[in-house]
Amino acid sequence: MASDTTPAADVRTRLASVDRGKFRVLVTASYFSPGWRAGGPVRSISDVLDTASADVSTTLLTRDRDLGASDPYAGLSGTWVRRGRTRIFYLGVRHPAHWRTLWRSLRAVRFDLLYVNSVWSTFSILPIVAARLGLLRVDRILVAPRGEFGAAALGLHRARKRMFLAGWRWMLRGPRVLWHASTPLEAVDIRRALPRARIGVVAIASGPEPRRAPAELPATDHARLVFIGRISPIKNLDLLIAALAQVRAQVRLDIYGPLEDSKYWQRCVELRAALPDPSVVSYRGELRPEQVGETFSRYDAFVLPTRGENFGNAIAESLAACCPVICSDRTPWTTVLRDGGGQVLTELTPAALGALVTQLATASPAQRQAARAAAGAAYRRWRASRPRISVLDQARQTITDPVRRVPPQGRSS
Repeated sequence: MASDTTPAADVRTRLASVDRGKFRVLVTASYFSPGWRAGGPVRSISDVLDTASADVSTTLLTRDRDLGASDPYAGLSGTWVRRGRTRIFYLGVRHPAHWRTLWRSLRAVRFDLLYVNSVWSTFSILPIVAARLGLLRVDRILVAPRGEFGAAALGLHRARKRMFLAGWRWMLRGPRVLWHASTPLEAVDIRRALPRARIGVVAIASGPEPRRAPAELPATDHARLVFIGRISPIKNLDLLIAALAQVRAQVRLDIYGPLEDSKYWQRCVELRAALPDPSVVSYRGELRPEQVGETFSRYDAFVLPTRGENFGNAIAESLAACCPVICSDRTPWTTVLRDGGGQVLTELTPAALGALVTQLATASPAQRQAARAAAGAAYRRWRASRPRISVLDQARQTITDPVRRVPPQGRSS
């Protein structure tokens, strides 16, 4: 990313004057690169921006620090930055001067679309209110709930979310508001929560580039398992640790990820201590995005008994690195896993997961190597079937042709 040191007045003029005739989009997200602790949404939003056609002009508003961080990004707070064709403003929410700079820049522009990436985030609520009141000149609003309407996600803090939706629902109605579902299954979740919601876009992310064919791992007498993800109840790490008590074969589990929920992590620690041999489970800290693919490539399987994934960027990363996935059936990846990508867990119990882990752990090194090759091949077939079309281009088509209904991009995985 390149920092922009031009005066604020010049930035306002540039935002107002450049890209005339293009489809102008204001994107908002609580977290974005160079942050990474917020997980999949950061990568998904990057994909949206990177795949937009040259006819789309994008401006992004985001926080000036990473999830859970007390310090802002060095040299970015309160500044406009260029990333490819996107202009980004990193807002320090407690700095009135930042708000003034941002407001003076944005009010000079008329946007064709406001694209928000959450239902609950302040970075969605305030822009939607501003657009509804005419403070931001926005023609249409596109809301991406990013899995927040899934059953497992709604189950966390359920009463609070239901109360919020009861008061917020009226702001999300009307012909100006469209919805972005990442998969056809999410479209069902959105309409379950908001029956009148108009699904303007159904677009499945393309996933990372496949890595080269896997090198043969050193033969060991144990299966190498990995968990990479946020330490949060929805990821169901505690079930994985409990399942290891059911496995009599030799396994080792390495855990990577930010400790998002300290109480939940304490439960995981207690389950680890109760194992016959607690040393088979190790916490390895956090990984930066550029480390994830290489890390997956060193393991026999990624185990994710998740309670629900909107897309599952970590699953895509694992398969791209030729690391088979043992995963619940509550993601869009079931078909790919059954096509050779790994194993599907249909019952979220320690016994059921323990049986799948045992199946992997009792396989020979040659069989585990063959499974890695099969996972990579299944991912390449899946990725080849994905048309690389941007969410924003689909939204533009829906807006300019109201009769048109945007079909799902490929079959659900």
